[in-house]
Amino acid sequence: MSSGDPRSLWRTVLTPRWSGLLLLALAIAAVMSVMGVWQLDVYQSKTASATAKRADAEPVALQSLFSIDEGLPAKAVSRRVTVTGTWGPAADQVFISDRRQGSADGFWVVSPVMLDGSGAGAVMVVRGWVPTVSDPAATAPSGPVQLSGAVVSSEAEDSSDDAAKGRVLSSLRIPTIVHLVDYRLYDGFVIQSSVDSGVVPSPAPAVVQPPLPPTDHAGLRNIAYAFQWWVFAAFTLWMWARMVLDAHRSTDGGDEADDQAVEPVEPSGTVSA
Repeated sequence: MSSGDPRSLWRTVLTPRWSGLLLLALAIAAVMSVMGVWQLDVYQSKTASATAKRADAEPVALQSLFSIDEGLPAKAVSRRVTVTGTWGPAADQVFISDRRQGSADGFWVVSPVMLDGSGAGAVMVVRGWVPTVSDPAATAPSGPVQLSGAVVSSEAEDSSDDAAKGRVLSSLRIPTIVHLVDYRLYDGFVIQSSVDSGVVPSPAPAVVQPPLPPTDHAGLRNIAYAFQWWVFAAFTLWMWARMVLDAHRSTDGGDEADDQAVEPVEPSGTVSA
């Protein structure tokens, strides 16, 4: 029988030896697959823990995270910070349109805080939400202030065209706002959660919840370990299949050789008396 006959291959597979090895290979592959899933769970647990740790860390001064001369680093996004300074000019306050608060649409009120220190520059603070730009709560504050909040990055949508029409912008972007003021700005915003000292305006804008912190991908090595275990599991099954095929070809080749050995030889002729 030729080596391509599936019936012959199945006879090899169903022998006690190869059936037993198949069960062993399946057991080993199953254990390795479970180890891979466990490593993936470890990665997800580490990632969730690192992300929550960043958001729950104690507030630090904004200037301690990064300087006004550098771009917003990933480590600073969603960090809770304190800002100490003086509210900037009322004319530099801007509004961000189409902001949802509960079931209503309105505007974010964004005001500059001039940071303490010579040449420290300013940071734009999202003070909260108002239903209209003429709402009394949108009145720009003045005087010294110390506040707490979370750092957020600029949004992706371009709003440079809006800047030419007024101070109602469609997106929260430092590259747009920097052209509306005559002082340096930090490359990031602070979404205010509370005013720790200074005059608290009344009425005040509704508090805006900062976006969820970005995923902090900790434990990337565990992903590599997971794929490693899954590769090992696949390799185990592949090795069993390879050995079965080799054994099948060897057995099938021996049968063909035996068939040729017992083939009868025709007599060459008869001998005359």
